[in-house]
Amino acid sequence: MSIADIRQSYEKFELLESNASNDPFEQFGRWFNDAVSAQVAEVNAMTLATCPSNGQPTARVVLLKGFDDRGFTFFTNYLSRKGKEIADNPRATLLFFWAALERQVRIEGTLEKVDAAESDAYYQSRPLGSRIGAWVSPQSQPITRDALEARTQELTVSLGENPPRPDHWGGYRLVPSLIEFWQGRPSRLHDRLVYSRVSGADWARTRLAP
Repeated sequence: MSIADIRQSYEKFELLESNASNDPFEQFGRWFNDAVSAQVAEVNAMTLATCPSNGQPTARVVLLKGFDDRGFTFFTNYLSRKGKEIADNPRATLLFFWAALERQVRIEGTLEKVDAAESDAYYQSRPLGSRIGAWVSPQSQPITRDALEARTQELTVSLGENPPRPDHWGGYRLVPSLIEFWQGRPSRLHDRLVYSRVSGADWARTRLAP
C-alpha cells in the first residue's frame, strides 16, 4: 500500500457551539475525562513544541501533570535542550491527539516556571527511581550507557531513600493565549473551535474552516 493511500474517515462525534463550554478550561476537562473514560493510552501525553531565537523549532512528547485556569503543567530538567530553549524564548505550543476519539487540542501560550513548593510537592510524589533519575541524567548531553549506569549506582547509594529535589529540575506552566479544539468529521469537514484570550479570564470563541 502507498503511504498516500492511507486514510481514516472520522465519523464518531461532532463539536457544536451549542454543546461546547464557553470556558476553554472546562471544555478541556470534558474532553480529557472523555479520553480517560475511553481508556486512551498515555492520555496525558502531549507534544511540546518550542523555538529558540535561532528560529529552528523542536518538538518532543512530555506528560501533562496538572491543569487549571492558570494553565497546563509539566516537569523536566531545566538544563535540558528544551529548558534552554524555553529560557531563550518562552513561547510554546502543546498538542494533544486522542486518536480513539478523533480529537486534537492545540494550546499556544507562554511558559513560566512553577514555584518551588509546587515542584517540591510533585517531586516527592514520584517513585524513588524517578527521583534519583532526576539527579542522574545530564539531560540532552552526550553520555555512554555505561556512564549512565555507573552514575545511577553511585547516586542511588549516596542519595539514599529521600533525595531532595535538584535545583535543575522542576515544573513549567504553559499560560495559554489560544486553545483550539479539533473534532474529526466526515469528508475532512472537521469541526474547529478556537478560544482566544481577550483579557484575564475573558475568552472569545470562533469557528474556523477545516
